[in-house]
Amino acid sequence: MNDVFSPLVGQGRAVAVLRQHVRHPVHAYLFSGPRGSNVGDAVVAFAAALQCPQFGCGTCEACRRVLDGVDADVHVAQRAGVSWRVDDLREIDRISRRRPLGEGYQIMIVNDIELMVTGAAPSAPAMLKSLEEPPARTIFLLTAEDLPETLATIISRCVQINFHAMSETGLAEVLRAEGVAPDVALTVARSAGGNLSRARVLVRDPALEQRLDVWRSVPERLNGTASGAALLAAEIVTAIDAAMRPLESMHAEELARRTREAKEVGLRSVGNRKEIESQFKREQRRFRTEELRFGLSVLSGAYRDRMVAALGDTSGPPRPADSRASYRVASSLAALDLVFETNQRLSSNIDETLLLSDLMLSLARL
Repeated sequence: MNDVFSPLVGQGRAVAVLRQHVRHPVHAYLFSGPRGSNVGDAVVAFAAALQCPQFGCGTCEACRRVLDGVDADVHVAQRAGVSWRVDDLREIDRISRRRPLGEGYQIMIVNDIELMVTGAAPSAPAMLKSLEEPPARTIFLLTAEDLPETLATIISRCVQINFHAMSETGLAEVLRAEGVAPDVALTVARSAGGNLSRARVLVRDPALEQRLDVWRSVPERLNGTASGAALLAAEIVTAIDAAMRPLESMHAEELARRTREAKEVGLRSVGNRKEIESQFKREQRRFRTEELRFGLSVLSGAYRDRMVAALGDTSGPPRPADSRASYRVASSLAALDLVFETNQRLSSNIDETLLLSDLMLSLARL
């Protein structure tokens, strides 16, 4: 069946629930899942299905308006700062009480509800009020990456739709459907860690294979010197800088699109431009950290391959053939520990160049 839900590959259970609910919707849904698990695509698809007379055919005018982001009755809420403030949520409530302009629903999309404040100056109660007293023709579609216990009352007012990280096969299938060459789609799917958002950036990165080769070559290129370790660390940082450019380009295109749309409706500039730019910076920092974690996983794989090769026949008990093989096994195990420790240290604010230089120097000493 080809409809608005067809692109949600690998999310069969969630899609089945959405297909059931689109015919008899309730007032609020909460979509949750790890970043890149195509929660965003699912929300838009469900919104289109809610507006569609045929429950999401994907081809009618109602579907196309939602999918193209031009349906006046589908409102994507914007927050003024890093977290959701009371004023933001009161504005959402105000808009939610409008009568739909068309035959369908007034749909309120509120992303990242885990960013609602629950401490000394809480904003979450304002959202709860909207969910407890919803207008008859308004449907709330909330999203979250994490579901903190502090939002239990909000969560309890919604139907939960849970998503999971995508498989390599599912990612490759989505990318091929979006026009990516099969060999590129497979390489990107293996490099995206189940994250569709990351995969869509990587398909625009012509240096992906080259960057993979740099990480894989580390064990053989370290020559035991501090200068060699520093040069290799600098090469990796330069490669990561280059990996950021496709995402930066996508953000520039998105800001240009929003600016163009703002001018078309008579506005001088994009609303919440500072927040949009702050969001882009957060996404870039997160992508950079993901790129480092991915590289470290590739490096771990290189040391595991090195250890297996030293062990020789893995069908029986490990029997290193000589002292050199024994040394390579021991040094590979030590290297894996160092890489794991470095991965753990990524959660701190340590400078990545220093972190990588320290790792390369430590590996060179093995």
